[in-house]
Amino acid sequence: MKYDFDSLINRRGTGCVKWDETDKEDVIPLWVADMDFSVAPAIQKAVQQRAAHPVFGYTHVQDDYYEAVISWFKRRHQWAIERSWILYTTGVVPAMSVAVKAFTMPGEKVLILSPDYNCFFSSIRNNGCQVAETTLLWNEGHRRFEVNWDEFETICSDEKTTMFLLCNPHNPTGRVWTREELQRMSDICKKHQVTLVSDEIHCELVMPGFTFVPMGTVDTDAVVLNSPSKSFNIAGLMMANIICPDPVKRRRLDRAININEVCDVNVFGPVAVKAAYNEGEQWLDELNQYLSRNYHALCNFVAEHMPALRVMPLEGTYLVWVDCRALNEDVDALCERLLQEGRVWVNPGTMYGSRSGQGYIRINIACPRAQLMEGLRRMAGVVSK
Repeated sequence: MKYDFDSLINRRGTGCVKWDETDKEDVIPLWVADMDFSVAPAIQKAVQQRAAHPVFGYTHVQDDYYEAVISWFKRRHQWAIERSWILYTTGVVPAMSVAVKAFTMPGEKVLILSPDYNCFFSSIRNNGCQVAETTLLWNEGHRRFEVNWDEFETICSDEKTTMFLLCNPHNPTGRVWTREELQRMSDICKKHQVTLVSDEIHCELVMPGFTFVPMGTVDTDAVVLNSPSKSFNIAGLMMANIICPDPVKRRRLDRAININEVCDVNVFGPVAVKAAYNEGEQWLDELNQYLSRNYHALCNFVAEHMPALRVMPLEGTYLVWVDCRALNEDVDALCERLLQEGRVWVNPGTMYGSRSGQGYIRINIACPRAQLMEGLRRMAGVVSK
């Protein structure tokens, strides 16, 4: 392996949300979607070179930034993006709020696939809209969560539903949607004049044997939100893109970006994105292999030491969805016990849907394997009680 994903890096005292959110120094955090790996060397070098210049003023996003984005998606995902389609902003969550503001009116409904990323709920409600949830169904034969298509179309047919917010790949269930599934979502949305917006922040984090399909290659009317922040561990540099081929929609998005005051990015964001997309591909490929091995190590450990838990199949992201319903314990109480007794921090499924997430926990496996295994051993000690 060319790159080192095994070294334990001390992040405490750096203002790190993942590690410094608690004053308990013995806690192993396996919660927020943030990796404990060093960034690709090319990114660190590029940021250091920019930091050597003594002025950090307002930033102009230059031509080579757009070229890096376009080249990456063309060679990596066979998606031909035009420069005029790209609007940059500070992050995918701000981009999400921009899209809700651009395409809805207060009181209207935004459809999501529940359980779903917790910021979907807050972004929709903060813009005065209602969350319309359709709960994903477990298909035992296919061993995956699937869309309840009847319910999906029923909600889309409601005249108050004006937008569908998709998570692709899906957080927290780990699904990587197939082209056929994406096409069906698109067809139903078009049939009922529902604007389709796809959050694709985890698009580079895909397990071996699965292929990510950008919604933009399925539906040219869709609006896509993406960023290398998750896949290259640069979320703190605050850079994301909204990809929108339709000029009318793009004008509304641009207006909402300015209304929300998320039109300025920091000086290091574009530098990091260019380094990631131009020089980080091999690092990313090795990362995905390491994450796959972490996932299988987790599956083996749980099967041997916590057989009451059921690890759901992971197709994409580094966030593992675990079924704890056999414990017959409220999942929020379980997570509190894991934190207080085991000193390991995981997310309760109720964060991602009060009903659809009950009985599940989400575990972040994007850390050195020794750290992950210690966290799992602590969990086993608590669960065995």
